[in-house]
Amino acid sequence: MLALVLGVTLLAGCTKEAPRRRVAPAPRPAATTTAPAPVPGGVVSAVATALGPSVTVYDVPLDGLPVRVLPNPQPDRSTLVLLIEEQRPDWYRVLLPVRPNGVTGWVKAAEVRVATHNFRIEVVLSAHKLTVWKGSQIFLEDTVAVGAPATPTTVGRFYTTALFDTSATQPVYGPYAYPLSGWSEVLFDFDGGEGQMGIHGTNDPSSLGRSVSNGCIRMSNGAITRLAQALPVGVPVTIRP
Repeated sequence: MLALVLGVTLLAGCTKEAPRRRVAPAPRPAATTTAPAPVPGGVVSAVATALGPSVTVYDVPLDGLPVRVLPNPQPDRSTLVLLIEEQRPDWYRVLLPVRPNGVTGWVKAAEVRVATHNFRIEVVLSAHKLTVWKGSQIFLEDTVAVGAPATPTTVGRFYTTALFDTSATQPVYGPYAYPLSGWSEVLFDFDGGEGQMGIHGTNDPSSLGRSVSNGCIRMSNGAITRLAQALPVGVPVTIRP
């Protein structure tokens, strides 16, 4: 799990010995291009990045009611990004990085900047396999560790919300970590955090290929480094049983 304590990002919950130190953000590669709309059901994803200090979320566009306000930056000090699921004139329906998992809402186009990319990630828990696609081509495959039976990795559709360099401050998580928009369904209060899931490296490669984490997905350090060098933030992550 990824824990948020006093507005500082701490990776805690995937292992028991997570140190309580700040994680410095890693550089975020730019998205491949800019455009105002995603391609539903296709290989292109659109990501909305907040322009101001917050983004207001509505239940429906036009005459909808505000249902929440998301701060920018987020509590972990990362820039607020939202994965776009649907477009209407001047509005986007976005997947929200909040509980319960899978919640969406509408945001005004004027409050965000939109960029597109063609990366997506799929994790098959039973196979302990992570596949990264770039368009219709496989960009990377890796054997991963996933949640233990008592603390399973949540199944569903999520997205990467940030990228952090953990090499110096939290080597237990390998060189990089991607927080996800998804949350544990069994851990709601863990080590000062709320049970946020993530994808990260590991200082224990023997755990790869096993179901041993508290819900996070552990990759090899070489694979997570390759992703950090190529992927933008806001990549869809589909987790299957």
